[in-house]
Amino acid sequence: MGKPFRVWRDVYAVGGSEISHPYDCSIYLIAAPELVLIDSGAGRSFPDLVRNIKSLGFDPQKLTTIIATHAHIDHIGALRRFQEEFGVQIVAHELDADALETGRGTFAELYDIPYEPCKVDVRVDKPEQELSCGPYQLKLVHIPGHTPGSIAVYVDMQGKRVLFGQDLHGPYYPEWGADVAQAELSLQKLLKLNADILCEGHFGIYQPAKEVKRYIERYLLALEML
Repeated sequence: MGKPFRVWRDVYAVGGSEISHPYDCSIYLIAAPELVLIDSGAGRSFPDLVRNIKSLGFDPQKLTTIIATHAHIDHIGALRRFQEEFGVQIVAHELDADALETGRGTFAELYDIPYEPCKVDVRVDKPEQELSCGPYQLKLVHIPGHTPGSIAVYVDMQGKRVLFGQDLHGPYYPEWGADVAQAELSLQKLLKLNADILCEGHFGIYQPAKEVKRYIERYLLALEML
């Protein structure tokens, strides 16, 4: 396994298939100085994520929030553990929140991982909402397509716009709750953000802005051909 690393200023990669567990999505930390996580992995790597946060010099007790970008197991599996051990608030879109609270629609069975439902403390119910994180304002954007309640997060930090666009690549399977027409509109919306850095959900970090644009356009073209 690789090691956690700094992405840009107060943004760090603390988990992922090559950092914490093969089943995990990419997991990002914003430290400002309160700690906010973007997603939590599939669940089996909870101790490793805590260890990785500590290895970067941060105190997990300062975790305040986890933003769940959507309700698939590889993104939400450790939410309950973080909630119980550190008292974090869970933020999710209202259209995916019921899956987090009931376990129905998480597709945990595909990974053969038992999912522990958790309480969603903040339900995103607008096209865009703000969440304060120290000196930063995190913008939570509803991007339906991969799931009905998928959200992206972006933040302007030290002259660069960082976009946490989990699973922009899909897959866009209707049986998994996907909607191709909505996904096209969502990717078009993200293109207009003109992000300098893209922190993707499984395929790493893309920068500068032209590489972010190229990445999103590739999947937009693929959707248009379906």
